[in-house]
Amino acid sequence: MRCDASSWLCGGHVSVATTAPTATTASPSSSFLCKTTVSCCTAAPKGSSSSSSSSTGYETSRPWYKQEQYSHAPPDVVRHWIQAENQPLASRDRFSVASYNILGDRNAFWHRDMYRNVPSKYLKWDHRRRVICDELAEWNPDIMCLQEVDKYFELSEILAKVGYVGSYKRRTGGSVDGCAIFWKPENFRLLEEESIEFKGYGLGDNVAQLSVFETQKAESRNVVIGNIHVLYNPTRGEAKLGQIRFLISRAKILSERWGNAPVVLCGDFNITPKSAIYKFLSKSELNIMLYDRRELSGQRDCHPAKVLGAKQEISSPLTMIDGLLKHCWTDEEIRVATGDADSHLVVHPMKLNSSYATVQGSTRTRDPNGEPVATSYHSKFLGTVDYLWYSDGLVPTRVIDTVPVDVLQKIGSLPCKKVGSDHLALVTEFAFKPGTNEDNKETAASSSRKAFSKL
Repeated sequence: MRCDASSWLCGGHVSVATTAPTATTASPSSSFLCKTTVSCCTAAPKGSSSSSSSSTGYETSRPWYKQEQYSHAPPDVVRHWIQAENQPLASRDRFSVASYNILGDRNAFWHRDMYRNVPSKYLKWDHRRRVICDELAEWNPDIMCLQEVDKYFELSEILAKVGYVGSYKRRTGGSVDGCAIFWKPENFRLLEEESIEFKGYGLGDNVAQLSVFETQKAESRNVVIGNIHVLYNPTRGEAKLGQIRFLISRAKILSERWGNAPVVLCGDFNITPKSAIYKFLSKSELNIMLYDRRELSGQRDCHPAKVLGAKQEISSPLTMIDGLLKHCWTDEEIRVATGDADSHLVVHPMKLNSSYATVQGSTRTRDPNGEPVATSYHSKFLGTVDYLWYSDGLVPTRVIDTVPVDVLQKIGSLPCKKVGSDHLALVTEFAFKPGTNEDNKETAASSSRKAFSKL
């Protein structure tokens, strides 16, 4: 959730996609996996999507760093799975998705003032790379959606050794980071992908990814995965809303093209659970004229001193009147937010729910709305901006719980020894609802034939 920085790489835009092998083609790393990843995957808790197991312990086989570099000290942060109360019957049709803003290497030092409480050794990329890969190996998700990736080729080489392939979309303009999706080709086959450059729609230099996957099982199912890093600027609510609105509309089109496939939208949305844009995502519509565009994201109320100090501001009549006077929108701002300068109502076509708000957690880690109290923490921000939204056809069966605020407060700031970013990774296991895609298999099959006939 950082501001853009000037590029130190070659100029222009970089977009890389590594195509997943088909069901009949072995993964390039399959021979390596047979030797090393069985024990690596034992970090996944019992009942996870991985079927591998070993009694030797996962730390002995991690390919991204030597064993002597691994610390056996207890972790500073302990996270665990929380099971949903109502489990669906179709337990075989499950898959896990992670969303993680990994903090770009350039951003970590460009905005050093945000991390003044972080020891320099924990901010260095060499350390954070190891810790991030450590975290990802422990959760062992089928699909990863990463944001602020400015070391894509380095990460892709590491993750290939444990069975992942990926695609990447770099931000436009002078930024050096972008979004990346990694997946296990043994579990999912890539059917179609779309990269979104918001600059082409007057919505800034941020980017997003959409990928359609087919499960590699006897009864295959399709799912649309979205990955976005929304504009950070807390005062540009109209641009944030426009980016999210556009992503949902494109996801809906892909869903319909592939047999009304269910959708999961991951990312750093740079909005808080109390914000108007959160309401737009969860309620499907929003009248923007009821809000000050500079307050649409809710981020300006999340300074750690304010959050931890429990100091509540009481709105006086003068403050309320001043707020109403600020609800002025220009025609251009309305167009950016809603897509139509003549419309004050922005609507999206999907019913979306947040996986973490759906799976009940502890009061130590959740706010009154059920969302995590914090998914990001540094000297200027403490709050939740990361989400996994899902549509009809899916149900979350469990999530990795976040970290209690009192623990974060003792740590002082992220990153730390056992967390490689200023964000916490979110991981959700989903199950397909019985009947998902069954009534429209022919539509999906027809779309698949058309898509592959063009290859």
